[in-house]
Amino acid sequence: MHDVDENLIRAKLPQRLAGLEELAYNLWWSWHRSSRDMFKQLDRTLWKTTRHNPVRILLEVPQERLDMLAKDPSFLRIYDAVLLEFKRDIINGHHWYSRTHPELGEHQIAYVSAEFGLHTSLPIYSGGLGVLSGDHTKEASDLGLPFIAIGFLYEQGYFRQRLDPSGWQEAIYPPLNPQEVALRAKVCKEGTENHAVTLRIGDRDIQLCVWEVHVGRTRLYLMDTDIEVNAPWDRELTARLYGGDQEMRLQQEILLGIGGVYIMRALGLKPKVWHINEGHAAFLVLERLREYVSQGMSIEEAKKRVKAATIFTTHTPVPAGHDAFPFGLMDKYFHDFWPQMGLNREEFLALGSYNSGYGEAFNMTKLALLMSGHANGVSELHGEVSREMWQNLFECEKVKEVPIGHVTNGVHLSSWTGEAMHRLYRRSISPDWVEHQDEPILWERLEEVSDKKLWDAHMHLKRKMFATMRERAREDRITRATPPEQLLVSGIFLDPEALVIGFSRRFATYKRANLIFRNIERLLELVHDPYRPVQFLFAGKAHPADDPGKRLLQEVYNWARNPEVGGRIAFIEDYDMHVSRYLVQGVDVWLNTPRKPMEASGTSGMKAAFNGVPNLSILDGWWAEAYNGRNGWAIISEKEHYDTLEALDDADANALYRVLEEEVVPLFYQRDRDDVPRGWVATMREAIRTVGPYFSTRRMVKEYAEKYYVPALLDVLALDTE
Repeated sequence: MHDVDENLIRAKLPQRLAGLEELAYNLWWSWHRSSRDMFKQLDRTLWKTTRHNPVRILLEVPQERLDMLAKDPSFLRIYDAVLLEFKRDIINGHHWYSRTHPELGEHQIAYVSAEFGLHTSLPIYSGGLGVLSGDHTKEASDLGLPFIAIGFLYEQGYFRQRLDPSGWQEAIYPPLNPQEVALRAKVCKEGTENHAVTLRIGDRDIQLCVWEVHVGRTRLYLMDTDIEVNAPWDRELTARLYGGDQEMRLQQEILLGIGGVYIMRALGLKPKVWHINEGHAAFLVLERLREYVSQGMSIEEAKKRVKAATIFTTHTPVPAGHDAFPFGLMDKYFHDFWPQMGLNREEFLALGSYNSGYGEAFNMTKLALLMSGHANGVSELHGEVSREMWQNLFECEKVKEVPIGHVTNGVHLSSWTGEAMHRLYRRSISPDWVEHQDEPILWERLEEVSDKKLWDAHMHLKRKMFATMRERAREDRITRATPPEQLLVSGIFLDPEALVIGFSRRFATYKRANLIFRNIERLLELVHDPYRPVQFLFAGKAHPADDPGKRLLQEVYNWARNPEVGGRIAFIEDYDMHVSRYLVQGVDVWLNTPRKPMEASGTSGMKAAFNGVPNLSILDGWWAEAYNGRNGWAIISEKEHYDTLEALDDADANALYRVLEEEVVPLFYQRDRDDVPRGWVATMREAIRTVGPYFSTRRMVKEYAEKYYVPALLDVLALDTE
């Protein structure tokens, strides 16, 4: 365990600025612009070099600077206003949930996820699932839900990406220094020297340290086994996100599920409802069953109570993507566990035994589905796919009868809206648009915003993205001695006035990042058009163990450095939340080309659309619900089904070229005397109007509350009174 000496900051701060410590250690600042602007004023250079990390800024800012600001009336006015806003938001409780369900305000909801994407400074996420969890947690705070989140502190985080000259991805795992981020060690049991909880995994005991992260009003508790008393191999269990072999994965999921229940008990927290975000945490239902049985309850009554209090969200649209463990591993780690549940081996394994076409195994999704009173997919289409996939599990005659609903994902608008767009919305839509973001009528006011204002706001964000790309290239040249020929791939040759199409996400084969390269002649005609050139900007990581994904990435990278494309294609290295923010705000079009129906939902396109960046996408995931023919473009092949994947990819590629050539490119370059593309701006306006109120976490979390959290709480309370 690393010692975090918060006194380092406390000792530096003048009494007049003592509140900066509390602000820095609550990620509330990350989605409130006034707070970010205040920390930026502390030291603009440090704001940039720390990648917007207030804890590091306070550790590194010179004492003289703090002393000076403590006497600066201009800064103090800003500081006092931010502190007042923070206190009002955290303490007063003027939130939707307490107004709508005042009788349920004291009953806590636990949300368990393997990753949380809250801020770049805390790299405990790998991609979409983690960013969704982070956005969900922030919105729970904004709406005032009695929310507790549980995850892991990965001290080597998710990897930093480096590409060698051939474009092959290399993974680097820089250690996380808890002293430099908004983490606090949490005492779980009074008097314990290491602040640890003991958890038995198989035949050995492991000590869990628990860290606390303040996310507005929400508390996130992160488990960590990197404690000296643990064996070296056990200290590795929480080192990396999705690392190791299948046995390590099983141990991690025992930690997350069963350990998650343990730390709630150790902290004295008693959530009434448990929300399992994907199957990684499904073992928590076993621990809760064991608890009830140990209290003298029958296994059937225990199941009834656990089901009533459990909500499960699945994110995986293909059978092979669901975690499943061989029975031999289950025997090894649970042989002492099932007797405590009052079960024999066969009864225990039956809770998860499932054959998904790859042999019989203990399936985490089956366990979660059968032990949850409420289950959902993450888009309307994904709900349909999930019901069809799991129909045999529930023995329903009709697919529509399978008890899996859907709550379409959303994004936390305050976290992802570019400053230029936020300023435009604040001035032209409403000063408090954030508070009313899910009200469709509010966004009708976009009709009153001039085309030029909307276009100018977009171009400001586009230029900011280009400046960031140039700065990253310069830093790479200085710090890594990156060869000049490799820097040419970094986007410095792109033209900020020309059309830029962005593609940034995880490099998995089904996402088809290389679809645009299927017909090179047509692609080259697009990029080399002297009057209407098209440019492509790629970014993303492949999973370290996914060699096909890494080969796909390498293919795209090598096309980017191919002289034939003349610098019109770029690849941004080391994709993360920081880079993503610039891309979703700054490109002109957001491209998404998954094989339908393998995109459960997706959220990056939502972020882009709300920043005025229209989507060009396969009608999969969320876009199947959002597309209306005026707010972007759909890639639609001539037929619904094809005999082979090759034929499907060819058809989708042809549809993509056709939409680009006939619709996207002409509309972008059709300008008036003021150089404003009026038709394009109309598409931007429609994208914002239709995506903002419906695909935000404000709508999403309210929907979870009304459809799942509140009914589950009422069911649990009814059982408690029996």
